Amino acid sequence: MVEHSTYSIIKMERKRFNFVRRISKLVQRRKHLFILLGGVTLGLVIVQSMEVAMKHTSTDEYCLSCHVHDHAGDSWKLSSHVDNKGGVQAHCVDCHLPPKGHGHLAAKIKHGAKDVYGYFFKDSTDFNWEAKRAPEIANGFTYESACLKCHTNLFPTTLSQKGDDSHLYYLANQEKMTCLNCHQKMGHYDPTYKHEHNKDFGNNSDENKTVYTAAAEVTEFKNYTEFIPGSSVSFNMKAIPAGEFEIGSTKDDSFSEKDEYPKKKVKLSRFFMAEVEVSWDEFLAWFNQTSSEGRKEGDAKTEEVDAFSGATPPWGAPDQGWGKGTRPAITMSHHAAVMYCKWLSAVTGKNYRLPTEAEWEYAARAGSKTAYFFEGDPKDYSNQTTWNKIFGADTTFIARYVIYDVNSNSKTQDPSAVKANPFGLKNMLGNVAEFCSDWYASNAYAKYPKGEVLNPKGPKKGREHVVRGGSFKDDAGLVRVANRDYTKTKAWLKTDPQVPKSIWWYSDAVHVGFRVVCEPDERVK
Repeated sequence: MVEHSTYSIIKMERKRFNFVRRISKLVQRRKHLFILLGGVTLGLVIVQSMEVAMKHTSTDEYCLSCHVHDHAGDSWKLSSHVDNKGGVQAHCVDCHLPPKGHGHLAAKIKHGAKDVYGYFFKDSTDFNWEAKRAPEIANGFTYESACLKCHTNLFPTTLSQKGDDSHLYYLANQEKMTCLNCHQKMGHYDPTYKHEHNKDFGNNSDENKTVYTAAAEVTEFKNYTEFIPGSSVSFNMKAIPAGEFEIGSTKDDSFSEKDEYPKKKVKLSRFFMAEVEVSWDEFLAWFNQTSSEGRKEGDAKTEEVDAFSGATPPWGAPDQGWGKGTRPAITMSHHAAVMYCKWLSAVTGKNYRLPTEAEWEYAARAGSKTAYFFEGDPKDYSNQTTWNKIFGADTTFIARYVIYDVNSNSKTQDPSAVKANPFGLKNMLGNVAEFCSDWYASNAYAKYPKGEVLNPKGPKKGREHVVRGGSFKDDAGLVRVANRDYTKTKAWLKTDPQVPKSIWWYSDAVHVGFRVVCEPDERVK
């Protein structure tokens, strides 16, 4: 009887234990379920919040709350992305973020973090907005995939033949080009920008101005002012005495390049050189007197004809909207510069031409033997050195003589902004780089004859021409006297939509111009 009672108690306890265990498991399962449901709910809330945040931070109003600079909102509203016949409006994120599935979120986080930092820790009035709109920089925050998402048909029936040719060229060169190469200001209206033949370019009137009927008479080897007959334009020429110097640099020179070696002794005859680079006023005197609006590229058969029929109308606005007048002329081709010199020679009765590379460096040095014609080492002025990247370079002295990336505001400046070198020449090292007459060769100096070389003219043949002097785009290391460069004809015609491409205008070389020299004749004492 006792044993039976004990067995019953054990059995009941076992049932109670099993019941409690089942209840415990049930509670545990519900606890996990509650946690799971809570996690799912929280996740949904977070996702929904992120979605709301993404939508809110992608509105035009939100973008413009940070991007407070003047041109951002106003120019966007005036652009063809808003003001168009179809009534379609492209929003900020449609261009400045890639489409979803193409790195949209990552790009938004990257740009958002940068914008927030700039908003709280930087002053937007200090930003160079003009420079940030250049294609090489704008490609960092404007996406090709975004353009192509909307512009799915690159060959609509309304597109002109030139447009067809241009888009075919783009498709064949997509690894080198983006939409911004040709359409860089479509998203933000710029009244100076043209994406067409500019038939009215340079139509400046000389009305109410004195029009010169004769060129300057030069009988002595001294500075003179030249007058362009048939125009109101004049320019100053400086007498550069004969002399000797060493062209090039050595490996010990800061920022020197291989094509500047070896140094060679050169002897030069006297010559005249223009005080400043050929201005728009000077260049347009030729363009307006000789251009042939109806002539197509490739029609002219000889240089003699070209010299007097002149250039075809440019594509777009060669002056970039920066202004013409006394600013240096830019975007003309080397061929156009040579033809300008031939025309100038014809109308003045003198022998104008481009300088040889040796003449250019001799005139730029003006008797100096260092990196510049003034004191200082490129390492002291360059923002590419580690120290100056952190603490900034003291550019007070160099800025007196050179228009370069620090003081140019990313565009050409009037020659009056700088002081002249000892020969009286301005902007030899900056503002715009300058064409020379020599064919380019990386080993040109090594090919010079042994001993002192008299009036060298460079290689007898080549594919590109020498370019000397730095430009408004360049750091201090590239505005050294010895720095060499060369024309890049194919790259500088990348965005020219014409077939054949222009022989007169480089569509993509906004940093190059030229100055003239004049050979004194036998009458000059």
